[in-house]
Amino acid sequence: MATDTVLADVAGSVWKIVVAVGDRVDADQELMILESMKMEIPALAPRAGVVDRLLVAEGDTVSEGQALVLLRSG
Repeated sequence: MATDTVLADVAGSVWKIVVAVGDRVDADQELMILESMKMEIPALAPRAGVVDRLLVAEGDTVSEGQALVLLRSG
Protein backbone atom coordinates (compact mmCIF):
# COMPACT_ATOMS: atom_id res chain seq x y z
CA MET A 1 0.00 0.00 0.00
CA ALA A 2 1.46 3.37 -1.06
CA THR A 3 1.91 6.11 1.52
CA ASP A 4 2.57 9.81 0.94
CA THR A 5 3.87 12.25 3.53
CA VAL A 6 2.49 15.79 3.45
CA LEU A 7 5.19 18.28 4.44
CA ALA A 8 4.97 21.85 5.75
CA ASP A 9 5.74 24.41 3.05
CA VAL A 10 6.71 27.02 5.65
CA ALA A 11 7.74 27.32 9.28
CA GLY A 12 4.88 28.44 11.52
CA SER A 13 2.15 26.99 13.68
CA VAL A 14 -0.73 24.61 13.05
CA TRP A 15 -3.75 26.88 13.20
CA LYS A 16 -6.53 24.44 12.26
CA ILE A 17 -6.78 20.77 11.27
CA VAL A 18 -9.77 20.13 9.00
CA VAL A 19 -9.51 16.33 8.54
CA ALA A 20 -9.43 13.32 10.86
CA VAL A 21 -7.75 9.93 10.69
CA GLY A 22 -9.77 7.70 8.36
CA ASP A 23 -11.16 10.55 6.25
CA ARG A 24 -11.11 10.07 2.48
CA VAL A 25 -9.62 13.10 0.73
CA ASP A 26 -9.34 14.26 -2.87
CA ALA A 27 -6.22 15.56 -4.58
CA ASP A 28 -5.57 19.18 -3.60
CA GLN A 29 -8.05 19.01 -0.70
CA GLU A 30 -7.15 21.18 2.30
CA LEU A 31 -5.92 19.04 5.21
CA MET A 32 -4.89 21.76 7.64
CA ILE A 33 -4.06 25.43 7.81
CA LEU A 34 -0.67 26.70 8.93
CA GLU A 35 -0.13 30.22 10.18
CA SER A 36 3.12 32.00 9.40
CA MET A 37 3.74 35.72 9.80
CA LYS A 38 -0.03 36.31 10.17
CA MET A 39 -0.72 34.55 6.86
CA GLU A 40 -2.80 31.39 6.50
CA ILE A 41 -1.15 28.72 4.34
CA PRO A 42 -3.14 25.58 3.51
CA ALA A 43 -1.50 22.14 3.53
CA LEU A 44 -3.04 20.22 0.62
CA ALA A 45 -3.31 16.54 -0.21
CA PRO A 46 -0.93 15.68 -3.08
CA ARG A 47 -3.35 13.00 -4.33
CA ALA A 48 -6.58 11.28 -3.35
CA GLY A 49 -6.34 8.85 -0.45
CA VAL A 50 -7.17 8.20 3.18
CA VAL A 51 -5.72 10.08 6.14
CA ASP A 52 -3.63 7.41 7.86
CA ARG A 53 -2.01 9.50 10.57
CA LEU A 54 -1.88 13.10 11.81
CA LEU A 55 1.67 13.87 12.94
CA VAL A 56 0.92 17.28 14.49
CA ALA A 57 -1.83 18.85 16.60
CA GLU A 58 -3.47 22.28 16.53
CA GLY A 59 -1.18 24.81 18.17
CA ASP A 60 2.03 22.90 17.39
CA THR A 61 4.98 24.82 15.98
CA VAL A 62 6.33 23.29 12.78
CA SER A 63 9.49 23.74 10.71
CA GLU A 64 9.62 24.04 6.95
CA GLY A 65 9.71 20.52 5.51
CA GLN A 66 8.34 18.88 8.68
CA ALA A 67 5.99 15.92 8.16
CA LEU A 68 2.36 16.81 8.93
CA VAL A 69 0.13 14.01 7.63
CA LEU A 70 0.50 10.48 6.27
CA LEU A 71 -1.87 9.55 3.42
CA ARG A 72 -2.38 6.04 2.16
CA SER A 73 -3.94 4.89 -1.04
CA GLY A 74 -7.42 3.72 -0.52
